[in-house]
Amino acid sequence: MAHWLFKSEPDVFSWDALVGRGAAGEEWDGVRNYQARNNMRTMQVGERGFFYHSRTGLEIVGVVEVIAPAHPDSTSADPRWECVDLRAVAPFARPVTLEEIKGVPELADMVLVRNSRLSVQPVGDGEWRIICALGGVDPAV
Repeated sequence: MAHWLFKSEPDVFSWDALVGRGAAGEEWDGVRNYQARNNMRTMQVGERGFFYHSRTGLEIVGVVEVIAPAHPDSTSADPRWECVDLRAVAPFARPVTLEEIKGVPELADMVLVRNSRLSVQPVGDGEWRIICALGGVDPAV
């Protein structure tokens, strides 16, 4: 299964807000970037990702799960825009900052490091394991 990273500004939609949605989760709406949308189109139910607080914090704070495949984004009348639904799975024992990630040589090629503006991005298996270890979460979560 693939792994992903989802970015959100915490003052717009935070980890705590997603946790508050419970098992019903939340539509990952409002994405208006073709590459990010295309990433969501490839996602399968059950795949896991990181929840990243962008702009404020610049840190990974938890693990999410895709609970619905790509479907029309309810915040757009334009059929080109699609999204998936996510639910919170587990918080990190401690957040992993972008600065910390940039300091790990094995993560130098991570999309988050190379293309920090992409809001929905793939995460490699090795990257997943390293960041889970840094955050104090079992990578099998």
